[in-house]
Amino acid sequence: MNEKTEELRSIFLDATGEETVTERQEETHGSLAEDESENERRVRELVATMRDRYDFETSLDDDDLYRIVRGFYDDEDDETIAVAVDATAEEVFVARMDLHLVRDADRGVPVEFDRLRDRVVAGASDANVAADLGVDESTVARARRVIEAEQEATRANDRFRDEFAEHLTDSDLSARLARDAREDGLEDATEDIETNVSF
Repeated sequence: MNEKTEELRSIFLDATGEETVTERQEETHGSLAEDESENERRVRELVATMRDRYDFETSLDDDDLYRIVRGFYDDEDDETIAVAVDATAEEVFVARMDLHLVRDADRGVPVEFDRLRDRVVAGASDANVAADLGVDESTVARARRVIEAEQEATRANDRFRDEFAEHLTDSDLSARLARDAREDGLEDATEDIETNVSF
């Protein structure tokens, strides 16, 4: 250990009373892992609550639904998620609608979406809406699922989607904040050392 290292060690011991720097780092990593585990547990509970409350069309299990929620908040498309859960993109779409996870792209239809929504909400059949608006019946059927998912979400005050976002984005934010704080603290510490240590 050279003289500079010994001096830094002495300053560290005086300031912290600790013999090592690794103990605190281990605690930080542990707490982030616990946060992630708690967030996963809560998301799984929300999925189970939704399955109990609503008449799910999907036949995918809760593990797959958890993976779909994670993929949605990681900005994965349905095809990517489908590979992860061994399903089709259409099955993922149906599951997303059950979970109130509507994307802006889901409203992309060849006609003005509000016109289509008005007809569906008024009770028109898929065949009648398709004929009136000049679109395929399958387009109307898909849009109907989106509309019904949005209506369900609105009746629930977007509770489930908001809680999913809270638990799946805060853990990532916490990890980034903790990393940035450590880097900023290290940078500040090294700046002080460089200006105060005489060579």
